[in-house]
Amino acid sequence: MKILLILLGAIVLLILFFDVATRAATYRATPEQLFPYIAGLQNWRPDVLHSELDDGPNGQRILHESLRNGTKMTYEIMASVSPKSLTRRILGKNLPFDGSWTYTLEPAPNGTIVRITEDANVYNPIFRFMSRFILGYTGTMDKYLQALGAVTGQQQVTITN
Repeated sequence: MKILLILLGAIVLLILFFDVATRAATYRATPEQLFPYIAGLQNWRPDVLHSELDDGPNGQRILHESLRNGTKMTYEIMASVSPKSLTRRILGKNLPFDGSWTYTLEPAPNGTIVRITEDANVYNPIFRFMSRFILGYTGTMDKYLQALGAVTGQQQVTITN
C-alpha cells in the first residue's frame, strides 16, 4: 500500500510539473510549402510584431520574437530536418516556464498533417494552475495552427489531438 501511494504521488507530481500536449491540423499544402513558415521568421503570425533569426554562440540557430503584447521570447532551434520536423526550445532565465515545441510534418492524402508536441515545465504554481485550469495548455498551439492555415490561404482548419 505504501509503495502504491508513493507511485501515485510521483505520478501526480509529474502531471503537475511536466506537461506534454499535442495538437495537429491538416493543410492543403505540401510539407515543402509549409516548412519555411515553421522554420523561418514568424512575422506571418498575428501575435508577432517582429522576429529575427541569427546564429548562437555555438552555431545553433536562434529565433527572437517580439510579441504584440510586449513580451520578448528567444528560442534555440535544437533540431531541424527539412521538410519533416523541427524542435524549438525556449531560452531564458527566471521564466515561470520552459520547454520545447516539436513540429512534425506528415504527408496526407489531401495535403500535410502538422503536429505540434509541447514538452513543458511550469515552475510557478500560480502560472501552472492558470495554464491548466483557466487558459488551457493547448491555446497557444491552436492559435499557431490557425495562423498557419490563414497564411496558407485556409481561413479555418480543424485542430485535433
